[in-house]
Amino acid sequence: MLIGELSRRTGVSPRLLRYYEAQGLLDTRRGRNGYRYYDEDSVVTVRQVRALLKAGLSTEVIRSVLPCARGERPDFDWCADLWDILNGELAAMDERIDSLQRSRGALADYLAQP
Repeated sequence: MLIGELSRRTGVSPRLLRYYEAQGLLDTRRGRNGYRYYDEDSVVTVRQVRALLKAGLSTEVIRSVLPCARGERPDFDWCADLWDILNGELAAMDERIDSLQRSRGALADYLAQP
């Protein structure tokens, strides 16, 4: 399928699909005319990428866990290091949340002083 059809089927803009390709998240092949051609699996891959981005993962992390993803949700085959990668991302996210809560507290203190 061409990029326009993949875009329609996934709700993701062609520009973003090209970005996913540049980040190594989406495979494509080029025709003689230079057009990108995607296979049926690309629909699931794009949906996996969107779900993983929604979970707060970077494209770099997604690139490393995508080979273990199955289905659109996605579910995972627990490949080597996958648990450690996702656990590390969760710990980093918890740290960012803690930092934001401290910053919020400091800002709220400033606003409490008339």
